[in-house]
Amino acid sequence: MKKVFIITGEYSGDIHGGKVAELLKQQIPDIEIEGIGGENLKNAGVKLFCDHSKMSGFGLSLKMIIDHLGLERRVTDYILNEYKPDLVLCIDYGTFNLRVAKRIKKTVGDKIKVFHYIPPQVWASRKWRIKGIKKYVDKVLCIFPFEVEMYKEYGIDVHYCGHPLIKQLPEKANREEFFAKHGLDINKPLVSVFPGSRPLELKYLADTLIGGAKMLQKKHPELQFCISHAPSLKDDIFDKYVKDTDFKVIKGENQALLSVSNSLILASGTVALEASLYQVPMIIGYGGPWIIYLAYLMFRCIKKVSLPNIVTGEDIVPELIQTKFNKENICYETERLLYDKEYRADFIEKLGHVRAKLSDKFSAQEVANCITETLK
Repeated sequence: MKKVFIITGEYSGDIHGGKVAELLKQQIPDIEIEGIGGENLKNAGVKLFCDHSKMSGFGLSLKMIIDHLGLERRVTDYILNEYKPDLVLCIDYGTFNLRVAKRIKKTVGDKIKVFHYIPPQVWASRKWRIKGIKKYVDKVLCIFPFEVEMYKEYGIDVHYCGHPLIKQLPEKANREEFFAKHGLDINKPLVSVFPGSRPLELKYLADTLIGGAKMLQKKHPELQFCISHAPSLKDDIFDKYVKDTDFKVIKGENQALLSVSNSLILASGTVALEASLYQVPMIIGYGGPWIIYLAYLMFRCIKKVSLPNIVTGEDIVPELIQTKFNKENICYETERLLYDKEYRADFIEKLGHVRAKLSDKFSAQEVANCITETLK
């Protein structure tokens, strides 16, 4: 019997891992799969070593570091001494997964294969991490086409799987049904704010992102506004950032809200890629403590921040970062997206280039195929 252990660190990784596990069980009916994850892995028949309660985090704290180091030791000991799988599939969550991969490889070498699906974005910053990937990962399963040549340059076994969003992103929501469900006016343009999915993102971004929307509201009473409440955020943490607005809050319907909006005000992240695939115009805003920003400037490998701009190599989406991150710029750039018809049409057309750059591969199927081939 073949055995696989899957390590995910956050909700998105659990979604991708669940789909891979489901497909693996179809291809190898008697396969045994355990892992770290959530409901998606569990529903795919994976026995959980533990859930994400000690994994998810943003930034650094003593408790988070202690939790991670303790879990890293426990899961590695379990993999090496008890479960002894044929292959470990690491999904995203680069720092933790690379440390686990290092301990596995230093202990048993090639006896346990290590694959990394959605590898660390070494093309964006801290490129030296690629040396660790070369040492401790047997195969990289990447999701962006431009990653392939970079890994090949370092002699790393790499397979381009395509981006999981291409097959997993739901169709656009029905606008009339969505507006009726949430008491929105079908005749008014909708601007939606996505201030982030982690407490520290809200701390540094929410006031400015929402403040830009409030400024826009004062100038344009014909608009209506929604704020996305990420399901990972507790209500008491989220509510204090929206208490001074009359914006409608919608929780846990991120993709539907993205798809029916006329314009978006976003924190940087995968949400920008999702919005580009729906071809909804957006601005990206991001700021934080200067010491963190200066560190970012030192270690970054590319100057673009948002995934639509990175994938296409074009400056499509306005990136309001640090010194440009203020309410006035957010208001001005969103006005352009809504009221400059020529600019808006050109913006939407260019967003179509994002999907064109990404293949139509079924990403999870590609991963499952690679694992099945290796386990033969």
